[in-house]
Amino acid sequence: MRSIGKTMGLFAAVALAVPAMSTVARAADVTIRVSTAAPPSDFLAKSMETFKARIAAGNVGVVAESYPASTLFKQGTEVPALQRGNLEMSTMTTFEVAQQLPEYGSFNRAYLFRDYTHLRHVFDGPIGADYRKVVSEKMGIEILATAYLGTRQVNLRQKRDVKTPADLAGIKMRMPAGPEWLVLGRTLGVSPVPLGMPEVYLALKTGTIDGQENPLSILNAAKLFEVTQQVVLTSHMLQPVFFAIAKPVWDKLSADQKKVVADAAGAAARENDEGRLKDEAEIAVALKAKGLVVDAIDLAPFRAAADKVYAESDFTKSWDAALLKRVTETR
Repeated sequence: MRSIGKTMGLFAAVALAVPAMSTVARAADVTIRVSTAAPPSDFLAKSMETFKARIAAGNVGVVAESYPASTLFKQGTEVPALQRGNLEMSTMTTFEVAQQLPEYGSFNRAYLFRDYTHLRHVFDGPIGADYRKVVSEKMGIEILATAYLGTRQVNLRQKRDVKTPADLAGIKMRMPAGPEWLVLGRTLGVSPVPLGMPEVYLALKTGTIDGQENPLSILNAAKLFEVTQQVVLTSHMLQPVFFAIAKPVWDKLSADQKKVVADAAGAAARENDEGRLKDEAEIAVALKAKGLVVDAIDLAPFRAAADKVYAESDFTKSWDAALLKRVTETR
C-alpha cells in the first residue's frame, strides 16, 4: 500500500508539473504583431500570411500575427507605437521615416523612380544599406525587407477630361496624413484631404471626397471601382514599403530567431512584388471590364508641375541633395 501511495504521489507530481512546464514554454514564445493599412485582399496583406507561415515552420519560439486594414493601430500611428514599445512590427513607408529624418524626404518625391528595377537597385544596393543603418540608429527601427507597394494613380469619383494638373483643380483628393503627402497632392493640382485608408470607400460613396490616389492593385482590392468612375494613369509615384520591426524586439531575438524572421520577411516581400507586378500588367483591362474609364495621358505636364512645386517647397530645403543625385543616377 505504501508503494502504491508513493507511485500515485509521483503521478500527481508529474501531472502538476506538466501544465507548469507548458506554461513556461508558451511564455518563452515571442509574439510579433504586424500592423498594416493594406486591405486583407491586397498583396501586402496576403504576403503577411507567408510571413506567418514561414515563421511557424521555423519553429524557433516566434509567433507572428497580422492585422490588416488598420484593425490594430490606425494608419499613421504605427511608427510611434513601434518606438513606444506598443507594437512589434509594421509596414512602414518612406513618408513616415521622413517625418523624423527630413533629410530623407527626397524618397517621397513624385516621379523619383523610373521603374521597378530602378527602385530595387536603390534599396537593394549601398543607398538602401545606408538608409537602413540610419533608420536603425536614429529611429530605433530595423528594416527587414523592402517591398513594392505599387505605382500610384489618380482615381476619380466622377469622370472628367484630365490632361494637366490644372484639370484637377478643386478636386478633393484623399491623401494619407502628413505634410509631404500634402505637397505631393499639390503636384497633382488637387486639394489634398488627409484620410485613413479604411475610411476611403465610404467617403467616395458619400461624396465627402472626389477622388483618391493609390496603386491600381490596392484600388481593386479595396473595391473602390464600385464607387468611382475613372482612373487617370498619372504614375506619379513608384512606392516602396518596409517590413519594419522595433529594434528592442529585434535585439532580444536569438541569432536563429533573427534568421527565421528576416528570411520570412524577405520571402513575403518577394511574393508581394511578384503578385503585384503581374497584377499591374493586367489590372487596367480588368478595371475597364468593371466599368471604369482608364485614361493614359502625357505625363510631361505633371512632371513639370512636380518640379515647380518641389523647387518652391520649404520641405526640399532639408533634403539631402547629394542623396537625391545618387538616387537619380543609380542604374
